[in-house]
Amino acid sequence: MNIRAELESRFSLALQAVGAEGAPALVSPAGRAQFGDYQVNGVMSAAKARKTNPHRLAQQVLGHVDLTDLAEKIEIAGPGFINITLNGGFLSKLLSGGIDDERLGIARARRPQTIVVDYSHPNVAKEMHVGHLRSTIIGDAIVRTLEFLGHNVIRQNHIGDWGTQFGMLIAHLDQVGADSRELADLEEFYRRAKQQFDADPAFADKARSCVVRLQAGDEQVLQSWRPYIETSLRHCEQIYEKLGVTLNRSHVRGESAYNDDLPKVVADLEKAGMLKVSQGAKCVFLDEFLGKDGQVLPVIVQKADGGYLYATTDLAAIRYRANVLKADRILYIVDARQNLHLRQVFAAARAAGFVSQNVSLEHHPFGMILGEDRRPFKTRQGETVKLMDLLDEAVSRAGQIVEEKNPDLNEVQKAQIAQAVGVGAVKYADLSQNRASDYVFSWEKMLSLDGNTAPYMQYAYARIRSIFRKGRSNGAKPAHQTGAIEISHPAERALSARLVRFAETIEAVSAESMPNILCAYLYDLAGVFMGFYESCPVLVAPEPTRTGRLMLCDLAARTIGKGLDLLGIKTIEQM
Repeated sequence: MNIRAELESRFSLALQAVGAEGAPALVSPAGRAQFGDYQVNGVMSAAKARKTNPHRLAQQVLGHVDLTDLAEKIEIAGPGFINITLNGGFLSKLLSGGIDDERLGIARARRPQTIVVDYSHPNVAKEMHVGHLRSTIIGDAIVRTLEFLGHNVIRQNHIGDWGTQFGMLIAHLDQVGADSRELADLEEFYRRAKQQFDADPAFADKARSCVVRLQAGDEQVLQSWRPYIETSLRHCEQIYEKLGVTLNRSHVRGESAYNDDLPKVVADLEKAGMLKVSQGAKCVFLDEFLGKDGQVLPVIVQKADGGYLYATTDLAAIRYRANVLKADRILYIVDARQNLHLRQVFAAARAAGFVSQNVSLEHHPFGMILGEDRRPFKTRQGETVKLMDLLDEAVSRAGQIVEEKNPDLNEVQKAQIAQAVGVGAVKYADLSQNRASDYVFSWEKMLSLDGNTAPYMQYAYARIRSIFRKGRSNGAKPAHQTGAIEISHPAERALSARLVRFAETIEAVSAESMPNILCAYLYDLAGVFMGFYESCPVLVAPEPTRTGRLMLCDLAARTIGKGLDLLGIKTIEQM
């Protein structure tokens, strides 16, 4: 049950009943435990808009809302805030009902949507580097969450496989022969091709000719192009496997997939009366997009030489996703620097009728990964950090920590823990940030066992599971308990109140595409659990308290485990 949504609904109806129709209730978790569990903040703004006393309006609202099934205390605080303390019996019933539910009581969406998520999209001219990390793991956390809620999610890995750089690469590949050994190091292969392109005019002319032939569907050129794409995709798949993300080959739909539709896009824009020729190029001018000089910024869809641009391909992709895939929402997990480009493309697609008004086009931008010097993250030599090298180093560093902390584990266990902790640390350090912000990459912080980190969360999960291992050795019941959770101790109540917020947290991630909301919740839950465990004996408690507390432990472990799984991070039974 999403308690926050339920309170929002009831108080919105109450506001409507007292004449504040359309005013949002603005329900949020209480900032401090002494104020209760939730706070209704909407009365203040509703009173201001209607020039009435907020305290009096709050009293009127309370006269029209019934919370007898949910709350044990409701009070007006300050000038008009409404504080709500949930009923212990309600918490007990809600949690006890979810103990045998693998979904932890979280319902699937009442109206499932078809949601296309565009993420990762590496440029296959080079190996994946650290710049591809954020799109890949943020997108994967979002699709996992949406699928858990029952939506039909269609992953789209819009790879760069059709640009001018491929003429250069094909020409070079034609010289060395289609030998996979030559392609083993994509960075070195690209570097050699670029050097020849810059130094040899004849080679540069050949490369440009290859681009024209490639986009015209010349089979000979396509035969040279395919092995490069295949090798590149294998590199991507190795990264995805190492990262533990859910992308695979079937989700790839690159720029080349839309090549045949590009002339149609331009023709349809022309039919819609949206094209103007500027300096020989065909452009769309939208009045809402102005440059610093006050002039309308063009969306170029066809260059003077007949070539197409990213905007043309993106328009074709939107049309495909809306009309063929039948998307209700289309999410772009794309670098913040592409904000203007995507806003223009979205506006052009709507103006041209490529996508209807009831399809949601959403850009969910993310910031940059910075080094300690607060500049874009690079190697010490100033080169781009290859993503595989980064992940290998993370696992190596985690392995050193495992060796120091628990040297008695066998080598297989050490390797498994190092893999889960190392990769998990890199992912969680990113996902726990507000995705719109830049963040500084720090090995020390992300691998710390203290603070809001993957190792801390993985340790919290393992520590809870150790209670059941210890209990079994003392004759305890299996991990999944049955019975009723009796809430009598303040620490039991605090843990219960946090556990029931899982549903609203997941739905907030779904609506806002912000995985850091889930990270913050899990970290808070782990901290509250530690307080519960220190205050409330579990295995030595008398029955039925012992069973109730074991049920709370089980729910806490499963909630943390499911939350980490939705983030794409593995849990560990022992650390």
